[in-house]
Parts: sequence; structure tokens; C-alpha cells
Amino acid sequence: MAATTYERLKLHVTPEKFYVEACDDGADDVLIIDRVSTEVTLSVKKDIPPSAVTRPIFGILGTIHLVAGNYLIVITKKKKIGEFFNHVIWKATDFDVLSYKKTMLHLTDIQLQDNKTFLAMMNHVLSMDGFYFSTTYDLTHTLQRLSNTSPEFQEMSLLERADQRFVWNGHLLRELSAQPEVHRFALPVLHGFITMHSCSINGKYFDWILISRRSCFRAGVRYYVRGIDSEGHAANFVETEQIVHYNGSRASFVQTRGSIPLYWSQRPNLKYKPLPLINKVANHMDGFQRHFDSQIIIYGKQVIINLVNQKGSEKPLEQAFATMVSSLGNGMIRYIAFDFHKECKNMRWDRLSILLDQVAEMQDELSYFLVDPAGVVLSTQEGVFRSNCMDCLDRTNVIQSLLARRSLQAQLQRLGVLHVGQKLEEQDEFEKIYKNAWADNANACAKQYAGTGALKTDFTRTGKRTQLGLIMDGWNSLIRYYKNNFSDGFRQDSIDLFLGNYSVDELESHSPLSVPRDLKFLALPIIMVVAFSMCIICLLMAGDTWTETLAYVLFWGVASIGTFFIILYNGKDFVDAPRLVQKEKID
Repeated sequence: MAATTYERLKLHVTPEKFYVEACDDGADDVLIIDRVSTEVTLSVKKDIPPSAVTRPIFGILGTIHLVAGNYLIVITKKKKIGEFFNHVIWKATDFDVLSYKKTMLHLTDIQLQDNKTFLAMMNHVLSMDGFYFSTTYDLTHTLQRLSNTSPEFQEMSLLERADQRFVWNGHLLRELSAQPEVHRFALPVLHGFITMHSCSINGKYFDWILISRRSCFRAGVRYYVRGIDSEGHAANFVETEQIVHYNGSRASFVQTRGSIPLYWSQRPNLKYKPLPLINKVANHMDGFQRHFDSQIIIYGKQVIINLVNQKGSEKPLEQAFATMVSSLGNGMIRYIAFDFHKECKNMRWDRLSILLDQVAEMQDELSYFLVDPAGVVLSTQEGVFRSNCMDCLDRTNVIQSLLARRSLQAQLQRLGVLHVGQKLEEQDEFEKIYKNAWADNANACAKQYAGTGALKTDFTRTGKRTQLGLIMDGWNSLIRYYKNNFSDGFRQDSIDLFLGNYSVDELESHSPLSVPRDLKFLALPIIMVVAFSMCIICLLMAGDTWTETLAYVLFWGVASIGTFFIILYNGKDFVDAPRLVQKEKID
């Protein structure tokens, strides 16, 4: 079978070369990487020198060029997630980054420091949860896309046939992808979330699977990547597929989420909620049309569910989105605005049924994909719901889980798992599995984009909003605030380096990492802390008269408050901003 990669590998290391040996039954292939010339060749097992240091590995993630030269990235630990139509799905849980160079003596102190920072960036991305792979199955495509392929497609390697939107190590594999003879060593890796459960309703056993595929185009962190780019790629774009496998029949329901497809930004500036800004000079229609043209080609009809607030700072985005859909005038696109926070205020989450009732007819029209045990397609999904809020995380996930449940109800009835008139919500055991899986999906997507778990997961897990859930949301919001302002620049740089949006050039005269901080960046926070401390000291150690004490307290109090507002006014200078890819490229 052509579309497989080697599952069992051994890495043999000598001072001159890396030898990656295929240990699958009957395999004699050895991938040789020259550590000096960086040349990649295919050989046989007898060429491995007995002096090599040997260790097992589970896949090659790829190679990357940093200041010190090339590095090989390999998967060293994996965890079995489950089996998918007799194909094992793995989660990569640990990696190793191996230098081609045996010494760093050729580097200056600045280069050494830069190389260390770049390595830290690579390790940061590798430490993010959610890298999945299969050596025998193409995880990047939906069941419907895989059912409609040519014989030529079936013969392609996993790397060649993969949907490039979802291959997170595509840049790292560029050297191996240029040589078709070594493709069985090139393992495409998905980033997102996968969960699999064997379930039972009415004594009938079926597999229920949830897959979220995160796009590597316009990828990044919450406040530094919003809207779309000139190619029409949306920020935080995730394709989520829910699959049912029962007695050989397979059903699937696909939804998408993605940032509002306009040119807009929302850069951190120390405020809790920075003001979103719509670009006034960009040609929005150009990017908007590119985005939906590609979505219609891939998925068919588009039902947009826009969940942002219809007042306050989010209102201009909702109005602009509605205007763009109206101006485009494409019959394949339908637009629904639902002010989630207004409709569900005072914890009235039962009001979400208003939206579900509004889209019920459209959902029936879009349908779902269904194929029988003989491989005959009984039903195809004619389009998708494209949901969004501001972050496309918390509100979006709640709505997606409700739409997916409605589709699942119809699928299980058609497959004969549910009896006529039976409701999925009444199946307590399955409901618990279902709700927890969707809440876990929310957390995974939120950690990858915003840096913390999702908000509102108490509703997804239990079906109702709780006081404890509100407290947890407050805590997660605080952590998000800190990360978005003080560590997201590094996170964004890490993703840009990993995905190849930035390439290291060791001959660059000025490293983007060594841009000196403005003096006020250090001076103002120190002045504020000193002034505040003096204010407290003056309160605790009263002077001879109350007027003297008051004068000191007022002086230091005004100094600390004044400095605080100067820092807030210049907020953009105090946040951790990306240094590798310039703002112009991001917007």
C-alpha cells in the first residue's frame, strides 16, 4: 500500500551521519542524513556502521535551520488515542531536537544566545499539547473528501495527498518532500484535538470520534493574529469533524470556525479588552471573496453564524461582516447574527434553542455524510456552518456542540441505534461522554490560541451554567490577560519560526532578537513601584503632624497613579510583542 509511512524506526547516530532505519516487517530502507553536507540519501541496512549509537524513535517531524546550522526533530514518545477503521491513531507526546553540528565553537556569544532563544521557541511549540499522527491513515481529510478521490490519489504518499492546511510540520518536511523516494519516512502531523469513544445506546455499540484540525495558515496567538490575510486565510481556522462508525456504516458531520474574514486587528495594550480596529485602507472585498471562494470549493454552501455582541466595541465588526455578505451577493452564503451574550444574559442558556430553531431547516438542507458498509454513499453534506465569535473559542464551541448533537440525533436514528422518538439528551451515559469530549475540544482549541482553557465549559459539560463555572472563567480570564500581554510575543515568534513564516539567516547583521528596549520600559515601572512603596511607608510611619503625613502620601500617591496612567497610555510599548515577523506581514 502506497499511502503509509514507516511505523517502527531506529535512529543510529555517528559523528558524521544520522541513520534512520525502517524496522517494519520486510523493510530494508535506511534514510541517511549527512551532518556535514546536510545531504539526504536512501540506502540499505548493511550500510549502518556498528559503532553508531542507537535508539528507537516513532517518526521524523522534520529539519530546521537555526543559527548553529541544521537540526533534526524526531518523535521520541507517543500515546495511543484509539483505532480508526483499523488504523491506529497516535498522539506525539515528546520530541528531541538534534544538532547536525558537533560543536558550537564557530559561534559568537550573540549568535550562541540567539540560537538558544530559537531552540527555546522550537521547544515551546513542541511542548504545546495536540500533535497527532497515523502511519497508515490520512488524518488531514474528512470522510467525505476521502470518499471522492481518484486512483492516482490513492497511490500517493501520505505527505503528497495530505491537505496542506492541516500539516503542521509541512515546512519542517520540505527537504524530505522534495525527494519522493524517501516519502515513507515523512510523517505528516496534525495539530488540534482528537478523541475516540466506544459507546453503547440500546445495547448497540458504535464508535464516536471527534477531530479538530487547526489550520497552519495564518496561525498564531489570540491578539496578534486576527481577521484574514491577502490569500483569504482566516486566523484561528479550525475544521471540526464528528464521526460515527456503526456496523460498518460511517457517518460524518463537519463544521468550521474562523476569525471574522476582514482585515482587522486587536493588539494588546495592557487594557483588559483592547479595542478592535478595522483597517480603513485595505480592500476588504478582495480578501473576503478569496476566503469564501475557497470555502465554497472545499465545503459547499456556507451558513455563517456570527455570535459577537451587537453593541459596544464588537458592533462595528458585526455590521461590517453583514455588509460584506450582502455586497458579495453569493447565493451559496447565508448570514445569521446571534448576540450570544445578550440572548443568554442572567445565565438564561436555555435561550440558545432560539438559534437552533432558527437554523434547523438549514441544517436539514446541509445534511451530513453517510456511507454504508459496502462503500455506497447514501448521503453527502452539502455545506457547513461557519461559526465565529471574537476569538472563535468559547461561544463558538458551545454552539458547535449543540449543532453537532442535532446532527448526531438524526444519524443515530437513521442507523437504527436510536428508536423513533428517542432523544439523545435522555441517554445519560452517552450524554456524559459527549459533553466532556466537546468541553475537552474547547479547552484544546483555547490553549492553542489563547493560552488557557476555554470559558463556559461548565455549560458544555453539564448543560447548565454554574457559580463555580463563573469563578473558573474569571480565573482563566486573568491568566489570559497576563499571557496575552506579557508572553504572547514569544509564543507568536515560536509559531512563526516553526511554520516557516520566518527563516533564520545567520549572516544577518542585526538579529531581530537583540532589539534593545526603550529606557522608559524599565524606568517607568520602577518609578511606579518605588512611588507606591513610599506611599505605603508614609501611611505606616506617620510624620509629626497629620498635614505632613497627608502631604507625603498625596505626593507619592499622585506619583504612582500618574506613572500608572502613563504606562497605560503607552501600553503597546510595555507588552511582549513579536519580533520575528513584522506587523505589516501579520495584518
